[in-house]
Amino acid sequence: MNHNPRQLQLLAHVHEHRSASVEHLAEALGVTLQTVRRDVQRLAEQGLVARFHGGVRLPGSTVENLAHTQRESLNAEGKARIARAVAAQVPQGCSLILNIGTTTEAVARALLQHRGLRVITNNLNVAAILCENPDCEVIVAGGVVRARDRGIVGEAAVDFIRQFRVDIALIGISGIESDGTLRDFDLREVKVAQTIVAQAREVWLAADQSKFNRPAMVQLATLDQIDRLFTDAPPPEPFPALLQEAQVRCTIA
Repeated sequence: MNHNPRQLQLLAHVHEHRSASVEHLAEALGVTLQTVRRDVQRLAEQGLVARFHGGVRLPGSTVENLAHTQRESLNAEGKARIARAVAAQVPQGCSLILNIGTTTEAVARALLQHRGLRVITNNLNVAAILCENPDCEVIVAGGVVRARDRGIVGEAAVDFIRQFRVDIALIGISGIESDGTLRDFDLREVKVAQTIVAQAREVWLAADQSKFNRPAMVQLATLDQIDRLFTDAPPPEPFPALLQEAQVRCTIA
């Protein structure tokens, strides 16, 4: 099937970057969001790209995430609602671990008025945000700093986090598969996140609607390891039954 020059440019961009948000494509191509969505729909129908909420990727791509700046702008309002819902449930004076992700960064902003918090994180962005709260002690894991998003990964981070036992682990995730597995793209990041889950009395998952049915390569956990889910829209099928079976309390912000 013939494609116009704009669609060919869109395809070339996705092949180069592996994935992109609709907003990023509109800016890169100099066209409207509506035009990008029409082109993406046509290309997806032909199996040339795969759509997810707010973005597009190569078909079957499970190995690479969107860039941090793109993820930060993707469904920002939904993430802000999730963050406020999480903050409303976090007690004053508790201990938390926050992992890598733009949703956990949004939660950090929502915690700026909390008092007596002790927060451990492997996310330098979270640490920088919460340092603005004078009544929050911030503890940063050691390890290798990932330049693209300032996340800290590696065995040193795993060993550091194993020293602690906290009230709440708040984790973000790249994708939740239809079998109830939580997945991410970087094995080093997943190893740290698995340790975070193991060191918490309760595990809370903050995931916006784009994460459901989104594939990623590395398994982090399963839904039965999660106590609470905070999201911004009712989960699609088959997730309501999976959440009920795993006894996960779901809050829709």
